[in-house]
Amino acid sequence: APAPAPASALLVVPVTADEEAAAEPPVREFDSVAEAVLAPDADMAGPLAEPLARINEAVKEGRITEASETAERTLAEVSGTLGADHPDVLRLRELSAYVAYLADEPLRSFRLSLDLASVRRRQCDARGAYGNVQSAAAAWRAVRDPHQGLDLGRDLIEVWSELAAGPGPAARDLEQLERARTRMGRLSERARAATGEASVGVQ
Repeated sequence: APAPAPASALLVVPVTADEEAAAEPPVREFDSVAEAVLAPDADMAGPLAEPLARINEAVKEGRITEASETAERTLAEVSGTLGADHPDVLRLRELSAYVAYLADEPLRSFRLSLDLASVRRRQCDARGAYGNVQSAAAAWRAVRDPHQGLDLGRDLIEVWSELAAGPGPAARDLEQLERARTRMGRLSERARAATGEASVGVQ
């Protein structure tokens, strides 16, 4: 058997910050929320523990309307008492955005997700903010009206561009931002076509 390597040969190569960042998994829409629904925190406590558990259970069982109503009602109740930026409220807002997306309410999902991205950016949570941007983008893609899509897209790309200008995963995933800008071009074409068709219809 070969002799063991001397201790001096067992060199530990330091990992740079760039290498650590590159090793992180990509950020995609509703990632953390979907994981929480599938594997809820057994140690969850506090005033939101019970409603969060009920919402998670309703989502898993496909009772999306019930989950959406519970999320919206609970969010209205706790935001005023705990504060809009409380960690538990942010978690509930994220879950509410996910449920709204599942309930085919893309506008509500978009607004909740984009507002969360702004909050997390202020908190210097670049990864969390980018996850919320990705969630907002998913909701935006579900909007069918091209004029509304253009309005939402401008808000989305403004926040996204600011996030991509700083450190974090948004800056390393610029291809996604370019795809969003490309979609804006397609929406512009569809909006012009829809306006032209409407003009012809009223003649």
